[in-house]
Amino acid sequence: MEIREINIHIKRNFNKWRKFLEKTGITTFSPKETDQVERTFVWEDDGEIMATGSIAGNVLKYIAVCSKVKGHGETFNQLVSKLVNEAATMGRFHLFVFTKPKYVQSFGYVGFHVLAQVEDGAILEAGTPDVHDYIKNLPHFADQENSRIAGVVMNANPFTNGHRYLVEQASRENDHVYVFVVSQEASLFTFAERFKLVKEGCRDLANVTVVPGDSYMVSYATFPAYFLKDNQDVAHFQAALDAQLFKQQVAGPLNITRRYVGSEPFSKTTNIYNQELTRVLPPDVEVKIIERASNANNDVISATKVRAAIANDELAVVQKYVPQSTLSFVQNNWSDLRARIKEGSLE
Repeated sequence: MEIREINIHIKRNFNKWRKFLEKTGITTFSPKETDQVERTFVWEDDGEIMATGSIAGNVLKYIAVCSKVKGHGETFNQLVSKLVNEAATMGRFHLFVFTKPKYVQSFGYVGFHVLAQVEDGAILEAGTPDVHDYIKNLPHFADQENSRIAGVVMNANPFTNGHRYLVEQASRENDHVYVFVVSQEASLFTFAERFKLVKEGCRDLANVTVVPGDSYMVSYATFPAYFLKDNQDVAHFQAALDAQLFKQQVAGPLNITRRYVGSEPFSKTTNIYNQELTRVLPPDVEVKIIERASNANNDVISATKVRAAIANDELAVVQKYVPQSTLSFVQNNWSDLRARIKEGSLE
């Protein structure tokens, strides 16, 4: 078979590629999934696609081999090896795959190992630095094994008085607290900015350690789900997989026995996330849902309100919801933040 690279963002190529994948059972091609694809390779026999795989960031996606191919397993191994090698030429040596549970063993044969698995799917990784390196490089405490340690995961876009209130509750009730800041660059405030604001906002809490989430504290909204059927509950799947990853790969090694989250009066998706955490994490990790902090007149503090105030040029409104450290940053970068909002759809 001939191996060649195609550009799936050209309509003619996309239609042919999509028809092949649909025959193999992959039926989801939303822009959220396909726009991320950077490189796609196909194995062709007389112009007919027999296998394909794509690279999107550090994720291998849309991997499929036609059932008619002789030596199906060998072709699969060659396909994944090709993608891994091409990713290496792009400077990417740490890769992830999201797939159905029945294909986990196949990816295991080519060097991937499972990070988390639920009924509908699994996440695997290969290469370095891996999750063990991530855990090893995090700050550890002298009394780690004998302490009550809590975890808080936040995007903090930006860090508000509500985030501060949640961390304070965890700080009071535990010996040590890890605050994991989601690392994905998909927010109005960059990761570097969000991380700095969280650290500054928690600086006076001696038992709180702020760390990057890296590739393992992923917003549930960023998990690929292209391999699921249209009628499957994507939100529950993504949240459950994220919870399993936290439980199996992070909480255990760090002796985290509590996870703190804020209640969510507005977002159905975030409510689903909290439900899945409550279902998946216990009994190993207790889930504590803290009532969202409010200002006067039961005005719930929300990062969404802060971003809306920036968009509406209302600095006085921002001041109602954020600590001084965040307010100073917003004031000093007001024009830039408003320009970011106007330039795109960052939230």
